[in-house]
Amino acid sequence: MFNTMNLTKAAGAVLGATLFLLLGNWAATSLYSIGSAGHGEAVASAEAPAGETAPAPASDAAPAGDAVAVAEGPVVGDADAGAKVFGKCKACHKVDGKNATGPHLDGVVGRAVGSIEDFSYSDAMKGHGGDWTAEMLDAYLTKPKDYIPGNKMSFAGLPKAQDRANVIAYLESLAN
Repeated sequence: MFNTMNLTKAAGAVLGATLFLLLGNWAATSLYSIGSAGHGEAVASAEAPAGETAPAPASDAAPAGDAVAVAEGPVVGDADAGAKVFGKCKACHKVDGKNATGPHLDGVVGRAVGSIEDFSYSDAMKGHGGDWTAEMLDAYLTKPKDYIPGNKMSFAGLPKAQDRANVIAYLESLAN
Protein backbone atom coordinates (compact mmCIF):
# COMPACT_ATOMS: atom_id res chain seq x y z
CA MET A 1 0.00 0.00 0.00
CA PHE A 2 1.77 3.11 1.25
CA ASN A 3 5.50 2.99 0.86
CA THR A 4 7.70 5.64 2.52
CA MET A 5 10.03 5.38 -0.43
CA ASN A 6 7.31 6.97 -2.65
CA LEU A 7 7.09 9.95 -0.25
CA THR A 8 10.88 10.31 -0.32
CA LYS A 9 10.89 10.23 -4.13
CA ALA A 10 8.14 12.88 -4.35
CA ALA A 11 9.89 15.19 -1.87
CA GLY A 12 13.18 14.72 -3.71
CA ALA A 13 11.53 15.59 -7.04
CA VAL A 14 9.96 18.79 -5.65
CA LEU A 15 13.19 19.91 -3.96
CA GLY A 16 15.27 19.04 -7.03
CA ALA A 17 12.97 21.02 -9.33
CA THR A 18 13.06 24.01 -6.96
CA LEU A 19 16.86 23.88 -6.81
CA PHE A 20 17.04 23.63 -10.60
CA LEU A 21 14.81 26.71 -11.04
CA LEU A 22 16.75 28.75 -8.47
CA LEU A 23 20.09 27.92 -10.06
CA GLY A 24 18.67 28.63 -13.54
CA ASN A 25 17.42 32.03 -12.35
CA TRP A 26 20.78 32.83 -10.79
CA ALA A 27 22.63 31.87 -13.99
CA ALA A 28 20.25 33.88 -16.19
CA THR A 29 20.52 37.04 -14.09
CA SER A 30 24.31 36.82 -14.14
CA LEU A 31 24.37 36.49 -17.92
CA TYR A 32 21.68 39.03 -18.80
CA SER A 33 21.73 42.34 -16.98
CA ILE A 34 18.55 44.41 -16.98
CA GLY A 35 20.36 47.61 -16.04
CA SER A 36 19.83 50.19 -13.34
CA ALA A 37 16.38 51.33 -14.49
CA GLY A 38 13.99 48.89 -12.94
CA HIS A 39 10.29 48.29 -12.88
CA GLY A 40 7.97 50.76 -11.30
CA GLU A 41 9.71 53.96 -12.32
CA ALA A 42 7.12 56.57 -13.13
CA VAL A 43 8.06 59.37 -15.48
CA ALA A 44 7.47 62.78 -13.96
CA SER A 45 5.86 64.29 -17.00
CA ALA A 46 2.30 65.09 -17.88
CA GLU A 47 0.79 62.16 -19.72
CA ALA A 48 -2.68 62.44 -21.12
CA PRO A 49 -5.30 59.87 -20.22
CA ALA A 50 -6.35 57.63 -23.07
CA GLY A 51 -8.50 59.52 -25.54
CA GLU A 52 -7.25 62.97 -24.59
CA THR A 53 -4.49 65.09 -26.02
CA ALA A 54 -1.69 65.85 -23.59
CA PRO A 55 -1.10 69.51 -22.81
CA ALA A 56 1.94 71.18 -24.25
CA PRO A 57 4.70 71.63 -21.66
CA ALA A 58 4.90 74.99 -19.95
CA SER A 59 7.54 77.41 -21.14
CA ASP A 60 9.13 77.39 -17.69
CA ALA A 61 9.76 73.63 -17.93
CA ALA A 62 13.28 72.41 -17.35
CA PRO A 63 15.49 72.95 -20.38
CA ALA A 64 16.32 70.00 -22.58
CA GLY A 65 19.41 68.46 -21.11
CA ASP A 66 20.97 65.16 -20.28
CA ALA A 67 18.56 64.23 -17.49
CA VAL A 68 14.98 63.08 -17.62
CA ALA A 69 13.08 63.28 -14.34
CA VAL A 70 11.59 60.08 -12.91
CA ALA A 71 10.00 59.37 -9.56
CA GLU A 72 13.27 58.05 -8.12
CA GLY A 73 15.33 61.01 -9.38
CA PRO A 74 16.83 62.09 -12.69
CA VAL A 75 18.03 59.48 -15.15
CA VAL A 76 21.13 60.67 -16.98
CA GLY A 77 21.21 59.74 -20.63
CA ASP A 78 24.26 58.33 -22.41
CA ALA A 79 24.40 59.26 -26.10
CA ASP A 80 26.57 56.24 -27.02
CA ALA A 81 24.12 53.85 -25.37
CA GLY A 82 21.31 55.80 -27.02
CA ALA A 83 22.82 55.18 -30.45
CA LYS A 84 22.47 51.45 -29.75
CA VAL A 85 18.88 51.79 -28.52
CA PHE A 86 18.12 53.94 -31.59
CA GLY A 87 18.65 50.74 -33.59
CA LYS A 88 15.00 49.98 -32.75
CA CYS A 89 14.00 53.24 -34.45
CA LYS A 90 16.08 52.85 -37.63
CA ALA A 91 13.46 50.76 -39.38
CA CYS A 92 11.30 53.88 -39.74
CA HIS A 93 13.44 56.93 -38.89
CA LYS A 94 16.67 58.36 -40.26
CA VAL A 95 18.98 61.00 -38.84
CA ASP A 96 20.43 62.29 -42.12
CA GLY A 97 17.69 64.80 -42.92
CA LYS A 98 15.75 62.39 -45.14
CA ASN A 99 12.34 61.03 -44.28
CA ALA A 100 11.53 57.33 -44.38
CA THR A 101 8.39 55.64 -43.10
CA GLY A 102 8.63 58.15 -40.25
CA PRO A 103 10.03 61.68 -40.29
CA HIS A 104 13.77 62.24 -39.91
CA LEU A 105 14.83 62.80 -36.32
CA ASP A 106 17.96 64.90 -36.63
CA GLY A 107 17.31 68.15 -34.81
CA VAL A 108 14.07 66.81 -33.29
CA VAL A 109 14.82 68.12 -29.78
CA GLY A 110 13.48 71.67 -29.75
CA ARG A 111 11.66 71.27 -33.09
CA ALA A 112 7.93 71.92 -33.33
CA VAL A 113 5.74 68.82 -33.29
CA GLY A 114 4.65 67.82 -36.80
CA SER A 115 6.77 70.47 -38.50
CA ILE A 116 8.63 68.59 -41.25
CA GLU A 117 6.92 70.03 -44.33
CA ASP A 118 7.51 67.14 -46.73
CA PHE A 119 6.20 64.47 -44.31
CA SER A 120 2.55 63.40 -44.12
CA TYR A 121 1.71 63.52 -40.40
CA SER A 122 -1.52 62.23 -38.91
CA ASP A 123 -4.13 64.83 -37.99
CA ALA A 124 -3.52 63.98 -34.32
CA MET A 125 0.19 64.79 -34.62
CA LYS A 126 -0.44 67.97 -36.64
CA GLY A 127 -2.95 69.20 -34.09
CA HIS A 128 -0.89 68.39 -31.01
CA GLY A 129 1.26 71.52 -31.00
CA GLY A 130 4.24 72.40 -28.86
CA ASP A 131 7.90 71.62 -29.26
CA TRP A 132 9.71 68.33 -28.71
CA THR A 133 11.41 68.92 -25.36
CA ALA A 134 13.31 66.15 -23.58
CA GLU A 135 10.39 65.74 -21.17
CA MET A 136 7.81 65.57 -23.95
CA LEU A 137 9.91 63.05 -25.92
CA ASP A 138 10.25 60.96 -22.76
CA ALA A 139 6.49 60.87 -22.27
CA TYR A 140 5.86 60.17 -25.96
CA LEU A 141 8.44 57.39 -26.20
CA THR A 142 6.94 55.64 -23.18
CA LYS A 143 3.79 54.77 -25.16
CA PRO A 144 3.30 56.83 -28.34
CA LYS A 145 -0.30 55.71 -28.95
CA ASP A 146 -1.32 56.71 -25.41
CA TYR A 147 0.47 60.07 -25.42
CA ILE A 148 -0.89 61.23 -28.79
CA PRO A 149 -3.89 59.03 -29.61
CA GLY A 150 -4.42 58.69 -33.34
CA ASN A 151 -0.79 59.14 -34.39
CA LYS A 152 0.60 56.84 -37.10
CA MET A 153 3.58 55.50 -35.13
CA SER A 154 3.12 51.76 -34.67
CA PHE A 155 6.08 51.31 -32.28
CA ALA A 156 4.90 50.18 -28.83
CA GLY A 157 7.35 52.41 -26.96
CA LEU A 158 10.37 52.15 -24.68
CA PRO A 159 9.24 51.05 -21.21
CA LYS A 160 12.64 51.56 -19.55
CA ALA A 161 13.36 55.11 -18.39
CA GLN A 162 17.10 54.61 -18.96
CA ASP A 163 16.55 53.60 -22.61
CA ARG A 164 14.39 56.67 -23.20
CA ALA A 165 16.96 58.96 -21.56
CA ASN A 166 19.74 57.41 -23.67
CA VAL A 167 17.83 57.85 -26.94
CA ILE A 168 17.00 61.46 -26.06
CA ALA A 169 20.66 62.14 -25.24
CA TYR A 170 21.62 60.61 -28.59
CA LEU A 171 19.07 62.74 -30.46
CA GLU A 172 20.29 65.85 -28.61
CA SER A 173 23.89 65.02 -29.58
CA LEU A 174 22.92 65.04 -33.26
CA ALA A 175 21.92 68.70 -33.05
CA ASN A 176 25.39 69.73 -31.81
